[in-house]
Amino acid sequence: MIAPLNDFPSEFERQIHLAFGPGGMLAKSKDFEYRPQQQTMAAAVARACQNRSHLIVEAGTGVGKSLAYLVPSIFHALAENRKALVSTHTINLQEQLFHKDIPLVQKLLPTPFKSVLLKGRQNYLCPRRLQRVMSQGGELFASREQEEMKRIWEWSHRTRDGTLSDLDPAPDPQVWLQVCSEPHVCTSRTCGLGAECFYQRARKEADAAKVLVLNHSLFFNFLAGAEGALEERGYLFHNDFIIFDEAHTLESVAARHLGLDISHGGLRYLLHRLFHPRTQKGIVAALHSAEAMKLVLEAEDEADLFFDKLERSLDFKRSRELRLREPGIAANSLDLPLARLHRNLADAARDVDDEVFKAEVQEAARRVEGMRVGLGEFLGQTRADHVYWIERHEKRDTHLTLTAAPVDVSAQLRKLLFRPDNTAIMTSATLAVGDGLRYFVNRVGGDDATTLQVDSPFDYARQMRVFIPRKMPEPSARDAYEGALDHWIRHFVSMTQGKAFVLFTSYQTMQRLAETLASFFRSERITCLVQGGTLPRHRLLQKFKEDRDSVLFGTDSFWQGVDVPGDALSNVILTRLPFAVPDHPLTQAKCERIIAQGGDAFREFSLPEALLKFRQGVGRLIRTRQDKGIVVILDNRVLTKSYGKAFLAVLPKCPVEVVETG
Repeated sequence: MIAPLNDFPSEFERQIHLAFGPGGMLAKSKDFEYRPQQQTMAAAVARACQNRSHLIVEAGTGVGKSLAYLVPSIFHALAENRKALVSTHTINLQEQLFHKDIPLVQKLLPTPFKSVLLKGRQNYLCPRRLQRVMSQGGELFASREQEEMKRIWEWSHRTRDGTLSDLDPAPDPQVWLQVCSEPHVCTSRTCGLGAECFYQRARKEADAAKVLVLNHSLFFNFLAGAEGALEERGYLFHNDFIIFDEAHTLESVAARHLGLDISHGGLRYLLHRLFHPRTQKGIVAALHSAEAMKLVLEAEDEADLFFDKLERSLDFKRSRELRLREPGIAANSLDLPLARLHRNLADAARDVDDEVFKAEVQEAARRVEGMRVGLGEFLGQTRADHVYWIERHEKRDTHLTLTAAPVDVSAQLRKLLFRPDNTAIMTSATLAVGDGLRYFVNRVGGDDATTLQVDSPFDYARQMRVFIPRKMPEPSARDAYEGALDHWIRHFVSMTQGKAFVLFTSYQTMQRLAETLASFFRSERITCLVQGGTLPRHRLLQKFKEDRDSVLFGTDSFWQGVDVPGDALSNVILTRLPFAVPDHPLTQAKCERIIAQGGDAFREFSLPEALLKFRQGVGRLIRTRQDKGIVVILDNRVLTKSYGKAFLAVLPKCPVEVVETG
């Protein structure tokens, strides 16, 4: 039923409500089906845009939230001469928006508009840098790398957009970083005068576009000033507004960008760009500066000594992350070598006549100084309300990464995103826990936002069934627990003849079960795909979709952001309730803060986080109205612990069967 006019605060909201109705504008599309949940969400988005207010929406799977925010936001952008930014977490959703959903809106609207898929700088070739490198290649690269540069040069004359996605196979990263767009090197002044610079052309297209699609990481890069300046009346551009899809990942992405990350490998890579001791190539080789070469080698020697000594002084037996509670873990022996190198490069840049090469040297000096300052901040623990830790990577030659992250980003996000007289809209299929949206609102600082929850239109009672074996040992009894996993995974995978995701919270447990079950899968002629091997995540998914009798074993990244509609997936097995590792430094610090404020860390942090991830895992199963399948929970704490009721409560309304034997 269409609401009467006086139920809507504005004519714009009313028009959007009508557009999503049974006989509305969207009904012209052959694929459209009327969904009252989508109509409600679209009207709420229209109101937020019109009032320049903030909105947080949980929209269950199948609501059609992409169109629910695209149509009103694009209408508003055109009517008010504003720019709509749409940020996602995954590449898959970016491509769906840009290649499917936005073109649909373009066909429906009478007014044409331009949309742009915005990528980070380093995706774009900079022709001026390429020309310089081709003229100085003998001083920058060894012979193998010069061959790669020749391939890029030939490709540069064929490509239309000059981005990495157009270059197959992907180039050597060390070579590409010498020719891609970088701040302070590829600028509107140096590269923007003509039409040949791919990045500057993309920026001009972005300036002219009404809709920009980007990812959360790039958004925070821009916002932090790495690629642009914060606008007074917008986020990235004058008079823009922002929609965050997949908003459940926003807090973690923001924390990563607002923190510190300094690795031995990263520092060595920077120094090798300046001068590689084996090849005798690099930027300072092109400077013909013996003093600069000497300073690079001294800095590298000191870096190796510093990180080697630091690693030998630490005990990583219990975990690969080691939290630091006090400053002074090591003397900053790198400060002076990096300071000397920075001064030398800054001075040398003043004597360089070529403007492009001058910018290269200046940028290298900035990066060296950034490393020096960051290392000092880490060792001195100068950032308030941050947690500091050192992470050891077993598979790398340069093992250590020094990390600092804000314990709570809500205050920063409140200031950055929920600003007066602008609009930030956040949406996801999973934002709520037992208290509705309050937990998410508090985490992102969205106190001033209007909240809305719209249910999924799917018939879960018909489409989905949940099985919970009663006699599962607790995960703490490792051998018995993994023996039971072996039994029940066989049982339920046989029930669906593969077509299953088996989701783990521990990489080691996943590997052990994959080995234990290998002969069973072979005998059943079921392909078992295991995360962490030679295939990247997207290729694993592709093979899973192609082989209809396969099983995929995955950990953290497969619990969310994975979309396998249709009968390729009809079984999701959750091997354990997804509580965060309690000894991770950031988890510890968040819990300590809650306890210090008189709260209950388990109820206020650990449980809500696990519930959200649990909902994400369960949500992998039903992606369309036609999908059917089972969810298996191999953790009987949902039956035996008081908090188990919270997990059962967030399941979609569907049959739940407690299995006694199998």
